[in-house]
Amino acid sequence: MKFTVARDVLAEAVSWTARALPVRPASPILAGVRIHAAAEELHLSSFDYEVSANSTIPATVEEPGDVLVSGRLLADISKSLPSKPVTFELDGQKVNLTCGSSRFMLAVMPIDEYPLLPAQPETAGAIDSQVLGQAVTQVSIAASKDDTLPLLTGVRIEIDGGRMTLLATDRYRLAMRELEWEPADPSIEQIALVKARILQDVAKSMTSGAKVELGVSTENQPGASSLIGFTAAGRRTTSTLMDGDYPPVRRLFPDSTPIQAVCDRHALLEAVKRMALVAERKTSVRLSFTEGRLVLEAGQGENAQALEAIDATLFGEEIATAFNPQFLLDGLAVMDTDYVRFGFTHPNKPAVMTGQTKADEGEISTFRYLLMPIRFGV
Repeated sequence: MKFTVARDVLAEAVSWTARALPVRPASPILAGVRIHAAAEELHLSSFDYEVSANSTIPATVEEPGDVLVSGRLLADISKSLPSKPVTFELDGQKVNLTCGSSRFMLAVMPIDEYPLLPAQPETAGAIDSQVLGQAVTQVSIAASKDDTLPLLTGVRIEIDGGRMTLLATDRYRLAMRELEWEPADPSIEQIALVKARILQDVAKSMTSGAKVELGVSTENQPGASSLIGFTAAGRRTTSTLMDGDYPPVRRLFPDSTPIQAVCDRHALLEAVKRMALVAERKTSVRLSFTEGRLVLEAGQGENAQALEAIDATLFGEEIATAFNPQFLLDGLAVMDTDYVRFGFTHPNKPAVMTGQTKADEGEISTFRYLLMPIRFGV
């Protein structure tokens, strides 16, 4: 095997492919990146038992072939090379990598022991990469980080025709984003549960292409896994789906919110950041809404305290409640509107946060963030 490839193209492809490498591989062979050289292309792939990645890049191939080398080592070397063409040549049990005056000899791993990558699920439709990236960012903040509740570490994807909905919760908050996509079959109905960290990684790494193709395969054969696959700009990745019945979280959103308040999102975000400086771990930031005003307070007793007021428009009765400051910051930070609208039913019941373009316009409910209040002083 012998080929030459541009340094920047190689470094980016290897870095992206190596993202799927397991941190603690069950077998040493899974620490490798497979390089397949054929025609005028290189196919780089990595595999873990729950995720795989494959990248295709142009190259000048003199002798086609396959080789398996340490993925993380190759990624580190590729990033450090000078900006010159990179030549790979297989020489027995070593791969000679040459770039300018730099030369590396990498040990070859036994490629015949490397598992086959799972087949990419058939494409079910396409979605704008920027829209997908934003939606995943907005929803994944609410996914649980606690592996003792594995189902809640996932993001639930619901597909109903041309509408896609992403949901995640950690029991203290719930994020839901609705968006439009382009299904191959307008009558498609599918549900998938994907680990949030995997979905985040996919969304971040596939924002360079205009469209991301998505497919879901549900296997009923013993030992087979259900997969979700993403393809964009020469990159393909698959992930096994999580098993289990996700809780019926949609019903947590109230049918109506008789008390509503609107304020500048940026002003509130900065104010909450300041309040969080004196809100000790597990303590709240208190919000008191009155006509034309929102007062924020944090801290209590002999500890440091803070108070700040910003403009707000209130519809309905005056209300005071309290939230975990980090959870409140998370929701405010992922919104893309200049104003935020709070919907309340009761001070001790969950509040719903939605966006608003202007202070005097209606709410934009494609992204909804439901936040549980906490008791004052807690």
